[in-house]
Amino acid sequence: MSSAIAQNLARLHQTVPPSVRLIAVSKTFPPAAIREAYATGIRDFGESRIQEAIPKQEALQDLTDIQWHFIGHLQTNKARKALQHFHWIHTCDSLKLAQRLNQIAPELPQSPQILLQVKIRPDPDKYGWTPAQLQTDLEALDHLNALKIQGLMTILPLGLTEAETLKAFEDLQDLRENIGQQTWVNLKMEELSMGMSGDYPLAIQGGATMIRLGRIIFGTREASQTENRLSSTH
Repeated sequence: MSSAIAQNLARLHQTVPPSVRLIAVSKTFPPAAIREAYATGIRDFGESRIQEAIPKQEALQDLTDIQWHFIGHLQTNKARKALQHFHWIHTCDSLKLAQRLNQIAPELPQSPQILLQVKIRPDPDKYGWTPAQLQTDLEALDHLNALKIQGLMTILPLGLTEAETLKAFEDLQDLRENIGQQTWVNLKMEELSMGMSGDYPLAIQGGATMIRLGRIIFGTREASQTENRLSSTH
């Protein structure tokens, strides 16, 4: 008999195009839940706390083709551990952090793919570049040749209407295209990580290449496991 997780994923696969990478946000859920999702074909899993992710990664070492995505706020002093334990970092949110990652990356055997977090709408509860700030920092970011910068990521403010949500996603797509049309040596703009359980259809419509889904796959998290306010709505 298929599990609830498998049933949820079967429904999702009817609406998510194969071209969009579905990242199962497994934060607060045990390795057993990740195994259930893995058994259905999911290979991308998102975690927002390094200290929570590492024991899970150790428990799932036999699943050698998992891609681990870091989706929480990354402090500069945790940069090394993030580089060591994740294949993707979605939340590079400042030039200072990017420079620190670039400094450490050559010392490690693998260099994760990096996304630049953009605050596409004003929001005091979110980290990231504003579009104007990002344009100012692009030249400096392009000089960070140890990083594999692959695109943009956003977390939208709460309380937007559907029309406002779609417009915000479309604006991030426009920003990606604008940056991609400029001449860069190292910057690539191939990925757009946007959309969560409550708005992923609009994100897909707006051009997402990656969506980050937790609740709609794994169910409601226990109140005692509530994450920080910056990423609790995946």
